[in-house]
Amino acid sequence: MLHIDNMEHVLQYGITKIDSINANQNYKAIGDGNLISNRNLFFIPNGKTLSNYIPFYFWYKMPMLYVIQKGFNGVKATSAENIVYCITSVNNIINSKLDYVFTDGHAVNFLSSFYSPPEIERIDEIIDFKVIKDVYWNDPKDLDKKRRKEAEFLVEQDIPCEAIGIYAVYNQNAKNKLLKLGIPDNKILIKSEYYF
Repeated sequence: MLHIDNMEHVLQYGITKIDSINANQNYKAIGDGNLISNRNLFFIPNGKTLSNYIPFYFWYKMPMLYVIQKGFNGVKATSAENIVYCITSVNNIINSKLDYVFTDGHAVNFLSSFYSPPEIERIDEIIDFKVIKDVYWNDPKDLDKKRRKEAEFLVEQDIPCEAIGIYAVYNQNAKNKLLKLGIPDNKILIKSEYYF
């Protein structure tokens, strides 16, 4: 998920890391600043920090989107119209020869485990896709549900524009903005149900 103001840069350079030579100097953040800072200091089993990776969720309408749209936890609210889903696939990342790891829950949670490319064949066993696709994440009978819902796919390099299959937006106004930037109509989906 990115702010729509970042899309012109994405079309030129792809999705770039903060330390990339092509990093967006005018990047408009929409996430939780405290969480981003924590990720900068969070080491994963391979000795790298989470800030070395571009994170993806496996589904839409995640808890972080709720925080971004509603403006909780000190996060400034961002309207749905200004949030773009950049959708790729595991196959697109593999075919682009990008390095990655993935988790079975929120990456900064001590209960989550990290998995490397040789384990991608078992992703359906490792990731709880039933929970990921569930609309609700608060469950008194399953206190670990939110963590599992927020499993991550983490890509180590800049992601070229060609690896992004679809852009999903909230409404026609957002789609019109992407069309003006030159994104083909068939790569933009209006998916209001992806938002709160």
